[in-house]
Amino acid sequence: MTTRGIALLREHAIEHEVLAYRYRKMGARIAADAVDQPAAIVLKSLVFQANDGSFLFVLIGGDGSVSTRKLGRATGHKHVAAAAPRDAQRVTGYQVGGISPLGARTRLPVVLDEAAAAHRSLILNAGARGILVRVSTPALIRLLEATIADVRIEKTTGARARPPSTTLPSNS
Repeated sequence: MTTRGIALLREHAIEHEVLAYRYRKMGARIAADAVDQPAAIVLKSLVFQANDGSFLFVLIGGDGSVSTRKLGRATGHKHVAAAAPRDAQRVTGYQVGGISPLGARTRLPVVLDEAAAAHRSLILNAGARGILVRVSTPALIRLLEATIADVRIEKTTGARARPPSTTLPSNS
């Protein structure tokens, strides 16, 4: 199957590997499991809308979540929020579950999370449900003219650290 995303990769002579799976439910972790790859390299292709009405893509590993505060800082917007599915479909020309910056109807700015950018290759949606492509990270960054930024919500482990006690030990 050829999608607009795959056609774009071919047009730019970018080496890629197509990975297909039976689409049943949306999610990067589900896709990662289906193609037997780590969630960290299977990207979520998310569309956000900024306070000025503009849209942008965020690519983040399936093991991460986007911090809108960090994304706003990285893009110079006062406020950003996940786009409504209807808006995401309208600006990309793709169905939710198959959204990709590759071959999107409207070329949008792309932010690639820096943790994902550290991998040699990444897997992302090719523009259809159940069709993914593996591409070298440098080639993907060049093609999409992606900005690399830390937009990931930091994971917390366990209870919050408590400040040191100011109570002095008794002399009993």
